[in-house]
This record gives sequence, C-alpha cells and structure tokens, in this order.
Amino acid sequence: MELGTILGFILGIGFIIFSMIWTGQGSPLESMIPFADLASLLVVVGGSLASALISVKIKNFVTALRAYGIAFKPPILDPAGAIDTVVQLANTARKEGVLALEESAANMGDQFLKKGIMLIVDGTDPELVKGIMETELSYIDERHSGNATFYEQFATYAPAWGMVGTMIGLILMLGQLDDPDALGPSMAIALITTFYGVIVANFLCNPIASKLRNISQEEILFKTVLVEGMLSIQAGENPRIIEEKLKSYLAPALRGDVGGSAGGRQGGEE
Repeated sequence: MELGTILGFILGIGFIIFSMIWTGQGSPLESMIPFADLASLLVVVGGSLASALISVKIKNFVTALRAYGIAFKPPILDPAGAIDTVVQLANTARKEGVLALEESAANMGDQFLKKGIMLIVDGTDPELVKGIMETELSYIDERHSGNATFYEQFATYAPAWGMVGTMIGLILMLGQLDDPDALGPSMAIALITTFYGVIVANFLCNPIASKLRNISQEEILFKTVLVEGMLSIQAGENPRIIEEKLKSYLAPALRGDVGGSAGGRQGGEE
C-alpha cells in the first residue's frame, strides 16, 4: 500500500472534520450536520460523473475508475532486482549463447522483459528491437497519461457542477423571498454544493492525477532500464559493464542494492 496516499487522505479528512467541529455549535455530530446534504452531493458527484462519461469512451471510463486504486496500491517495482536479472541473463548469453535465453524467458513473470528477450532470441535486428520496445513504452505511457488526464478533467467538472447547485439554491432562495425562514436553508444548499465541488476537485481528483503521473514516470524509467539492458545483452557487452551502465539510472542510495537483491516483483500497470 502507498503510505503517502493513505496518510494524505486521513489527514485531509481529519482536518476537514476538525474545522467543521471547531467552528460549529453544539456536539461534534450537531456541528457536522449542516455540511451534509444528499441533494448537493448528488448534483456535484453525479453531474461530474455524467460529464466524465460523455467525455470519454465507456471502456476508458471504466479503466480510469479502476486506476483510482493504483494511487493506493501501486505496482511494486524493484529496479535493483531487475538489474540483477539482466546481469544474470547477460552472463547466460555470454557463456551459453543468446539462444540459451529462451529457457530463461519462458519462466519470466515480467511480460515486457520476456517479450524483449524473445525478440533477441529470434535474431531480430537491434534497431528493430529498440523500436518495438520503445513503441510499447510510448503506448504504456499514453494509457497511463489518459487515466491521469481523466481525473484532471473530472477536477474541472466538479466545481462547475458545484456552481450548478449554487444556482439551484439561489433560484430556490429568490423564489421564497416572502418567507424569511426558507432563505437560510436555500442559501446553505447554494454554498454546500460549491463546497463539495471544491473538495472533489482539489482533494479527490487533482492529487490522484498527480500521483498516477508520478507512478507512471517511475514505471517508464523502470522499463527503460530493462530496454537498455536487453539491447546491451544483444550487443554482447560485458555483464560487468552492463551492470555499471544500468546502475547509473538509479539514485546513488539505491545502487548498493544491486547484486544483493533476490529479484523482487517486476510488475507494472499496463
């Protein structure tokens, strides 16, 4: 689980509830009741979902909704373990030949690495291997970017639908000017929808979009290391040189893990 996302949600919700209680009157529950309005919530969330559904294909809509969970449980990437795996493959290719990598590839869980190794085993031209793998990287990046963009767009819809709710509240209020007792509830609805819209946009959507982009960047860098390693194996470079080359992609604090990793999981959001 991604501790930063979970901690951020807990702190955000906690601060919002604390501010409601602090500025309210009566018990904590009584202080929070004025901020709860189902109609306003339906206008903001339902309207935003409707706009998002209109803006993308249904398949992309469902995919983007599922991607929300990635911010809480991102793929586990082990760059040091991946480098160890590439070095082991380089040693195998150096000692037994490139064709010996086919058996190793058959047992790989990482489909991206497996695909590249099989291209090498099949004797594919190095430039073509590089082109195929970089094309796959670009499409992975495009899919990830699409999910992040979805939530950025959602963040623009929510405040707009909050304004729709505000206008509904104002219309109700203006229609009841002869009843002073009805003005307060109508004004509350007008303000609560704006409140919900801002919360949805700046707490539930924009931060998730940023987190998805960060996770995507990490995965693209991870797979870039794999591509560089595969091309180095195909070029017949010394395993020790390959290791040093790939370690340059890592932060200095992580380079010491290379050589001592068990390989880890090399999964990813694709």
